[in-house]
Amino acid sequence: MVRSSRKTLAKGLLIAALALLISGIAGCEAGNDAPTLEFHPASPGVSTTFNGISINDVFVLGAPLGSAVPAGSSASLFLSFYNGGTGDDELTGVHATGWASSVQVTGGTVSIPVQSEVNLTGPEPQLVLNDLAKPLSGGEAVPLTLDFAHAGSVTLDVPVEAQSYYFSSYSPPAP
Repeated sequence: MVRSSRKTLAKGLLIAALALLISGIAGCEAGNDAPTLEFHPASPGVSTTFNGISINDVFVLGAPLGSAVPAGSSASLFLSFYNGGTGDDELTGVHATGWASSVQVTGGTVSIPVQSEVNLTGPEPQLVLNDLAKPLSGGEAVPLTLDFAHAGSVTLDVPVEAQSYYFSSYSPPAP
């Protein structure tokens, strides 16, 4: 009987030692400066592939946390493209019906060569929603239609990200 209790005791000590080791490894990022305490967006935006064009990380930049971009003002739009199709394409227009009177595209259009990536990801905006119809706050979604010369038109529900934390270095449109 003494042997069996020693084996049981040894198993118990082994399990306890493993539990301490695992909790010690898992807690190596603990403390007041732990990365898990920092804000991390689930995704920097919406992404999809449409007729050979990958549209990635699309988001509208809102105001800092706790405030809104007022109606009548402008908001920045950020995104990137990858043309995986068989020919060149071009972004010819962007519309935010019911949210902005127009969307300004720097240069008028954006060329998207075949098998190439085009980044309009900031921190300075190259796409701007002008004359907002209503205030814009982080956490909302704006229906946005992208018009391409060859791929056609696609509408996405684009998230509004507050100009805070990760997005604090992104710029609102110049007045």
